[in-house]
Amino acid sequence: MKKYTYSLLSAMFLLIACINFAHAQAKKQPVDYVNPYIGNISHLLVPTYPTVHLPNSLLRVYPERDNFTSNTIDGLPVVVTSHRGSSAFNLSPFQGDLKNVGKVISYGYDNEVIKPYYYEVDLDDFGINVQFAPSHQSGIYALNFSQTNVPAYLVLNTRNGALKVSQNVVSGFQKLDNNTKVYLYFETDLTPVESGRHQETQIDSREQSASGRDAHLILKFPAQTKQIKARYGISFISEEQAKHNLRREIKDYNLNQVAQTGKNIWNATLGKIMVTGTDETAKTIFYTSLYRTYERMISLSEDGRYFSAFDGKVHNDNGMPFFTDDWIWDTYRATHPLRVIIEPKMESDMINSYLRMAQQMKDHWMPTFPEVTGDSRRMNSNHGVATVIDAYNKGLRNFNLDEAYQYCKAAITEKTLAPWSSKKAGVLDQFFKDNGYFPALPEGEKETAAEVHGFEKRQPIAVTLGTVYDEWCLGNIAQQLGKTDEAKYFLDKSSSYHTVFNPDTRFFHPKDAEGKFIKPLDYRFSGGLGARETYDENNGWLYRWDVLHNLGDLVNMIGGKQAFVDELEKMYNTPLGKSRFDFYSQLPDHTGNVGQFSMGNEPAMHIPYLYNYAGQPWRTQKRVRSLLSQWFRNDLMGIPGDEDGGGLTSFVVFSQMGFYPITPGLPMYVIGSPTFANVKLDLGNGKKFELNCINYSPENKYIQSAKLNGQAWNKSWFAHEDLMKGGKLELVMGKRPNKLWAADEASLPPSFKMPAK
Repeated sequence: MKKYTYSLLSAMFLLIACINFAHAQAKKQPVDYVNPYIGNISHLLVPTYPTVHLPNSLLRVYPERDNFTSNTIDGLPVVVTSHRGSSAFNLSPFQGDLKNVGKVISYGYDNEVIKPYYYEVDLDDFGINVQFAPSHQSGIYALNFSQTNVPAYLVLNTRNGALKVSQNVVSGFQKLDNNTKVYLYFETDLTPVESGRHQETQIDSREQSASGRDAHLILKFPAQTKQIKARYGISFISEEQAKHNLRREIKDYNLNQVAQTGKNIWNATLGKIMVTGTDETAKTIFYTSLYRTYERMISLSEDGRYFSAFDGKVHNDNGMPFFTDDWIWDTYRATHPLRVIIEPKMESDMINSYLRMAQQMKDHWMPTFPEVTGDSRRMNSNHGVATVIDAYNKGLRNFNLDEAYQYCKAAITEKTLAPWSSKKAGVLDQFFKDNGYFPALPEGEKETAAEVHGFEKRQPIAVTLGTVYDEWCLGNIAQQLGKTDEAKYFLDKSSSYHTVFNPDTRFFHPKDAEGKFIKPLDYRFSGGLGARETYDENNGWLYRWDVLHNLGDLVNMIGGKQAFVDELEKMYNTPLGKSRFDFYSQLPDHTGNVGQFSMGNEPAMHIPYLYNYAGQPWRTQKRVRSLLSQWFRNDLMGIPGDEDGGGLTSFVVFSQMGFYPITPGLPMYVIGSPTFANVKLDLGNGKKFELNCINYSPENKYIQSAKLNGQAWNKSWFAHEDLMKGGKLELVMGKRPNKLWAADEASLPPSFKMPAK
């Protein structure tokens, strides 16, 4: 009997141990939640791409196709040189008659697996299985062939450049814009039996190099080849540097080890924010959104040097990585503020990279759209200044503020404010300086200002509102530097949004050079394609709220708190006003609609939080949650607009955590409605900030009461200083709103400047 009891107990303990082990094995790590397919089918314009890369790394790849519905993929990617760009170089494995080989082979495909650190796909037409793993400046492929009775081939292509082959090594370059080149060093674990240029049905072994448009070489491997492994390095400096990058990062052909290293890096990176709760789908959306914010900027430093397209030279980085590829018009709102919290050193390095760019360019202007090939000066305004003052006011000091001020000031006052232009200031800029607004062109009048882009037009309200915010940022920098007169000048100018406010309609309304409001004008539809002749990408309903630096004043301008709330609600209730076909043919960026509100574009991201400024934060809690559930989902269409490399998904990261940096430059956050039971931010140096929800459940979206560091908290905002101390914000949640919480005047978030302590 004792023996039986002992055996039974042993079996029970073994079963419990097995269950615990299985539970431990099944526990997901942060990167396991990432779904790169979210948003791969676009609502209208550009989809997300399932990018395989390490955080902020030079090397990025994704399958070459229009979107997820594409029937084929075009070869295998080697490196993507810009967000949304196509691959530089291309790899095409092949088996069959060489007469069917082209510069790039299009494949039917199946069984695709994409993780941030790993890619796998079956090229089923040819029976080839592909595996890939990235490092920072190098990558490795394993190509598995099922047809072992015929030779295996690899085709290497450069879209515009040169390639040469020597035994098992192919090297070369591809030309990009602005005298920029990307270099390749590619080697296989097997030595080909033949290699050279493609000549109809054979390989011309006498030609071991190729150059020009779509130049390509072919490597032939013998029958019975079951697998070819290929590893390669990428550089913007030289072929030799590409070889060094490969040798430093991938020392053998162990693809699984490269993938595991990448997985570990991603877990450490994403693990800087840990969330808990019962909603597993919310975790997938959260960590996928966080992963998206690490796609850009990318580090171009290679063994202490970097190529800069801003002056066409190779520089020493002096121990500080050089970053580029940033669409600041999108990312200044929330992506950069997120990095200030969880990646402060990287954010400082990025700002220093801006300063290097400005110093290297002929005109020492702060960049606006810095890419691998230089500053494309796209969109409008000069929001690099916002990243500078936001970082500085939140405690980052590892950059020269005076130098930054000079470059920001030059960009705002010396360069034209006209969108998509790198010309010097012209007649319209002088008008803005004298009158406080960028003048609109009356309908039908021919453009004569040389600084105006023919397609992008003047975008007068977007330019005016964006620039006065930039001037507020500039004035705050001047204030920090003790430049009292200049601070007053720019801070005073930052209120000139009043010049284009129509008191009759209570909208920001374009004015002509005579000071007359443009009429007739429909705030939904006027302004032509993309509303570029009046606003930009979005209509007047969205730009009505774009006074980031003085939202308290905007509340008064609209008519006071209740009128402000009523007009916000009216925006959500106002229909498109025409068929979707007509509306989106004019305003293709104005997607993710709830009435006239557009969740699909960055200028809208702060709007759901504006109820806090009118003493009704419960409406923000309701609205943010509804927008998240409506437009950010765990599916192929789960992004409502152009994601912009973290520009849009940074809204999701902040909103799911429960707070948002509504005014970059003011060191504070407005409170929304967290979707998790607990959020822990790793601030470094052993400090953590914790947001804890009491009475948590996914449907309990309303704040009943709050405590900050143990003290009752009746404000709908908190300071960055409170976050960085490593404190705790406790929120008691409920299913229905407490309309009294944070509703009085003393509870409102600050505007224009922080309150005195």
